[in-house]
Amino acid sequence: MVLVGEMFLAASIQVLLERLSSPQFLNFVYRRRLQRRLDELSTIEMLLEDANEKQHTERDVKAWLDDLKDLFYDVEDILDELGTKALQHKLVGESQASTSKVRNRIPALLTGWTPSAFKMKIRMRERITELTTRFDELMTRKDKLNLNKNSDGRSPNIIDKQINNPSSSMVTDRDQMHGRDGERDFILQLLRMHSETRSDAAFKVNVIPIFGMAGIGKTTLAKFVYNNQDVQRSFNPKVWVCVSAYDGDFDVATITRAILHSMTPEINYYSSMDLNQLQVELKKLLNEKRFLIVLDDVRNENYRKWTSLCAPFDAGASGSSIIVTTRHQDVMSLMSTVGVPPACRLGLLPDKDCMSILAKHALDTRDFSAHRHLKYDAEEIVRKCEGLPLAVETVGSLLRVNNDYWKIVSNSKMWDILNEKKEIVPALMLSYYHLHSHLKRCFAYCSIFPKGYEFDEKQMVLLWMAEGLIQPGKQKIEMEDLGKMYFRNLLSRSFFQQSRQHKSRFLMHGLIKKLAKMVAGDTCYRMKLDRVKGRQQGSIFEKTRHSSNLAGKYDGSEKFEVFSKLRCLRTFLPLKLPSLGESYLAPHVPLQLITRLRYLRVFCLRGYRITELSYSIGNLKHLRHLDLSETLIRSMPESITTLYNLQTLLLENCFHLNKLPSTFGNLVNLRHLNIQGAIQLEGMPTQIGKLTCLRSLSNMVVGKDNTCSGIKELGSLPHLRETLCISRLENVTRPKEAEDATLSNKSEITRLSLEWSEDIDESKDRASELEVLENLEPHESLKELTIRCYGGIDFPTWLRRPSFLNMELLKIENCENCKSLAAIGQLAFLKFLSIGGMANVENVGPEFCGNDISQPFGSLETLHFHDMMKWANWSPCEELPKLRELSLRRPKIYGNIPNQLPSLKKVKIYGCGQLRISVPKIPDDCEIEVARSNGVLHRSTVGFSSLEIRSLSKISMFTSQIVGFDKQWMTNAKDLTISTCEESTHLWSDDCESLPDLPFLDLLCIESCPKLVSLVVGRKEERLEQDMPCPPTQIEIKNCIALKSLPETLMYNNTRLKLIRIVKCDLLKHIARRQLPPTLERIEVSECEDLQYLLEDIADTSSSSNTTSHLQYLKIQRCPSLESLTSSGELPASLKHVDLLKCKKLKSVADRLHHYSCLECIVIVCCENLEYLPRDVHTLSTLREIDITDCPSLSFSLGEEWLPANLRALHVSDCKKMLALPKGIHNHTSLQSLTLHHCPDDVSFPEEGFPTNLKLLSISHLKIIDALLEWGLNKLTSLNKLEISGCPHLVSFSDQMKLPKSLSSLTISHFTNLRSLSSEGLQNLTSLNELIIFECGKLTSFQKNGLPPSLSKLYISRCERLLSFPKKPLPASLLQLYIYQCPLLEKHCKKGGEEWWKISHVPCVRFNSYH
Repeated sequence: MVLVGEMFLAASIQVLLERLSSPQFLNFVYRRRLQRRLDELSTIEMLLEDANEKQHTERDVKAWLDDLKDLFYDVEDILDELGTKALQHKLVGESQASTSKVRNRIPALLTGWTPSAFKMKIRMRERITELTTRFDELMTRKDKLNLNKNSDGRSPNIIDKQINNPSSSMVTDRDQMHGRDGERDFILQLLRMHSETRSDAAFKVNVIPIFGMAGIGKTTLAKFVYNNQDVQRSFNPKVWVCVSAYDGDFDVATITRAILHSMTPEINYYSSMDLNQLQVELKKLLNEKRFLIVLDDVRNENYRKWTSLCAPFDAGASGSSIIVTTRHQDVMSLMSTVGVPPACRLGLLPDKDCMSILAKHALDTRDFSAHRHLKYDAEEIVRKCEGLPLAVETVGSLLRVNNDYWKIVSNSKMWDILNEKKEIVPALMLSYYHLHSHLKRCFAYCSIFPKGYEFDEKQMVLLWMAEGLIQPGKQKIEMEDLGKMYFRNLLSRSFFQQSRQHKSRFLMHGLIKKLAKMVAGDTCYRMKLDRVKGRQQGSIFEKTRHSSNLAGKYDGSEKFEVFSKLRCLRTFLPLKLPSLGESYLAPHVPLQLITRLRYLRVFCLRGYRITELSYSIGNLKHLRHLDLSETLIRSMPESITTLYNLQTLLLENCFHLNKLPSTFGNLVNLRHLNIQGAIQLEGMPTQIGKLTCLRSLSNMVVGKDNTCSGIKELGSLPHLRETLCISRLENVTRPKEAEDATLSNKSEITRLSLEWSEDIDESKDRASELEVLENLEPHESLKELTIRCYGGIDFPTWLRRPSFLNMELLKIENCENCKSLAAIGQLAFLKFLSIGGMANVENVGPEFCGNDISQPFGSLETLHFHDMMKWANWSPCEELPKLRELSLRRPKIYGNIPNQLPSLKKVKIYGCGQLRISVPKIPDDCEIEVARSNGVLHRSTVGFSSLEIRSLSKISMFTSQIVGFDKQWMTNAKDLTISTCEESTHLWSDDCESLPDLPFLDLLCIESCPKLVSLVVGRKEERLEQDMPCPPTQIEIKNCIALKSLPETLMYNNTRLKLIRIVKCDLLKHIARRQLPPTLERIEVSECEDLQYLLEDIADTSSSSNTTSHLQYLKIQRCPSLESLTSSGELPASLKHVDLLKCKKLKSVADRLHHYSCLECIVIVCCENLEYLPRDVHTLSTLREIDITDCPSLSFSLGEEWLPANLRALHVSDCKKMLALPKGIHNHTSLQSLTLHHCPDDVSFPEEGFPTNLKLLSISHLKIIDALLEWGLNKLTSLNKLEISGCPHLVSFSDQMKLPKSLSSLTISHFTNLRSLSSEGLQNLTSLNELIIFECGKLTSFQKNGLPPSLSKLYISRCERLLSFPKKPLPASLLQLYIYQCPLLEKHCKKGGEEWWKISHVPCVRFNSYH
């Protein structure tokens, strides 16, 4: 499959020929000399097919092809550089005569001749000569390779000999299709519906397209429909034709002949018969017959050819149908029958269906029930096939022949396997082969994106433009529009797929991604994260032109060393994953990249926290796309204005950017400027009107003085399109300037935002703002309009006119001086309307709808009103026929919502206590949200699934707001939140203000009810079990200081309760009596002053052992009266995690543990009276972690063996009565983490030492540390993290400490007399990534040899005397440096200080609270 490199080369030659042959270029060159070179290029093009075949066996041919491709890229570079020089001469103001010479004497490339008029430097002359020599050498080498031209002289059909157009058959195995039942039934229903239509139906022939990417199963689905028994009976004749097998160009005569032959194979329809004769015969055979024709794999996009083919089909009977399978969306659109449901689109198969396909083809079974040992490998294989049925079938057939290869295949690269089978790869390759040459290069470029990366259309088009992959040529069409056509063409052919999560974003299927990588070859290189981490760059191609990499959290210079080899690179594109957060880049990396990569066309530093851009950016003369979005830059160097080729400048969300270069107008080729989110920008630079190529300007910031461009400059930008925001309009002092912006002439602007600042001085006279807004009348083609913070009293007259027939969205926000709204109802096609912050609007009446409009808001689908503080009266339109969503937030209005809302799907009402909602007039299934309560209307009854009630006394007010409520309005609630019921003592009682029964309640949350004594009272307690058949699974009670108990019905008869969370219920003495709820899994209690027991008065041991409990997690914090968890002294056997904090009366966790205890983790912090742990804790085989901190009364008896056998983590801190370490601790090989802090002086280091397989050791005990150092830390050969604290007598941290080489993290703290660190000792730690030095007040320096070369994070805090780092620079691997409260070191390390040069390469450097 290495032929694809030559296919890509063929596409490149075609593009280069077009560029060199274009009228624009021919005007600049000597045509006679150029023509000879063009002829030679054409000759090379015809040799590519033979060169492709011979390169596999002849190295000279392969080398010739590689050198040829490199030459073409270099020719493009020289063309680009010469064009840039010409533009530069023009802009610096050469004389007209000289300029004329420049225009007419650009060197004839590939000839080596340089016009003296250009006065080119020696370097340029040498480069042109070198290119000519290389080309002549290639022509000479070509003659020695004995290459043959393709016989017919057309562009090489390289793929024909290795990939044949696949034919298809209607024969199928009935059990072979999986996962397409819905699609099959959909098509059968369409066939059935159409076959039952009357004979006089408008469309006699039904066309059903099946659309999807290669290998998705289109043909298989068509076969099953074709062979369906009902279809067999309903249609006669039935015809199957694989169109691509006959003629890729959709020759109508050939296809018609194929249909005839399928119907009457005994008759020979000679090739001499013309189309008319063939169609006459076909018409006779179809006359008054209900036929079914399947046209498989259709690629024709020519409407005339399609209608010509269909001409004879009208002779058939009504109900006849044609099924078309295609991988091209344009074909699908072309052939869809008007008036029928949408075409059948096939998506990727779910994994479970792919498993069935794999079982069928590999094992001839339906599933893996009889082959369970293969199921894991099968699942891995299916995952790699990514839902593509043909890929699964291909691999299954391989495993059928080689049944012992399951493990090998599951661990292999799926692409290689499919490539060897030569089935799926040719199917995809065929799609690529039929692309236009421009599309091939665009598709290949996409290989720089990693698998699964989501991109949007505009991003891709701008990148293609920058790389010169979009060439309008003779077409009078904008590059952006042509790029969209390219993109949608690739999308329609399934090279791209729409993201499931983000509909505006797209990605490539894994196999399509592999295809792109294959066709791009060495041209594109994607740096993989794992290679960077492993310090292995893999295969680097010095001639690579395009590269991407995944941005990391901290990117140092080591990561980018590879780019020093990629001297010809055109694309530098770091890609940032959404979950990454902030990204830091070594400060000198941008300068290094700019210096080394002179041919960059795309340069992106998006998302990196860089603060400045080097002046050297002006040296990137080829640059067309610069992305500095989401950086911390404050200004841009003036040199950027010498980038005359720059097309796109992205500064989105550069929140600190306050100024653009003063000579910004020199960027005459700039087409896109995005400064959205650059909120500190003071204004646009002068002469912004010179950017006449500008197509998109996200924000025109109007400045205050003459140093900024005024709004009138917009009048000089005739090509602006799509989205435009004009902000700081308060700086327009002369309304005439707004008229000069000529917005009414800009028909391509579809979204317009007109904004004044929010913080305008109240004393400012704003009377002129109406005239300014009046003069900013947009073109009538506008689709979306936003007016924000406008200070006038009235709205402009143009907003009241119905002429904006394309307007679909209107937002009016914070226009506080306006007292009335414009007649917006006459905007006939308005779909979305949002009005908010209109502080002085009191009435919304007929004038808003338009007094003379018979049907106002006829298209409106979404209506939002918010923060209308004086709005009191609303007289809405009687009918809003298409309104789907109504949202009203904090307008204090009286009245009713509109009466007729037949399409309404969602209503949101918040803070509108006087507004009435008529339930009977709202359609069924409408979602209603009132004051944070959510429900759905069904049969004129609102069933709230989520309720938030702030006061039981206001339930009547709540219900009266919604006219039509019945008594069952709350019965469907699943989530109920009750808060701020200050007078209620019970929730369920016999009072009228009581809560109704809630049979479906799942979550009950009660907050801030200070007088609540009990949830249930009186006879309700007895009836609650019948009234609440499904009690809640979660109970949360917070800030109910009078609550004394929980209702027994909700606790003990509850078979659903999983969680109890209680906070600040001071009178609650226990959570449960007798027994815990049987299904309860988690209890969390905090800040309950009187809580004494978790479980009180448990029965005797025998009965308790018979009680089933599922409690797994127990967390109790800040309960000062807690004496014991259970009065019986025994914990539930099911308990796995105990977490206790600040329970000062607690003396014991438990007296004993259940024989079958499942306890895994014990965490106890600040329990000052805790005396002992359960006496049988050492018997627990399940216990993994013990963490005890600040428990001064807890004692460990000397020599007691209390460590469980499988304990992995033991953390003990501030336990003053600890007498010794557990006996035999060195034998606990399962122990991996050990922490000992602030233990009594009597505790000594065990003679046998610590377990040698420890991974984490944290210790702050002088006596133990001294003995440990003598014993030898290097014996801990598995130790990864070491924390040592509190050694006042140590003066030097030297190599005598014998640290283990396995260390990745080292913390040294509270070494009060430490003066130096031995670099020799640290240098041996070749795996050390993190070094933390804390509270070493006398530390003055590091020794000279430097820090470990593997170090990536260095943290230094409270080392007041530390002056400097080692004499050598800090390691190149260092990515994070934190210096806190080290005033001397901080002073020297700041930029310009003595130590700055040592740390300047570190991406993230922080001093105290800033970086």
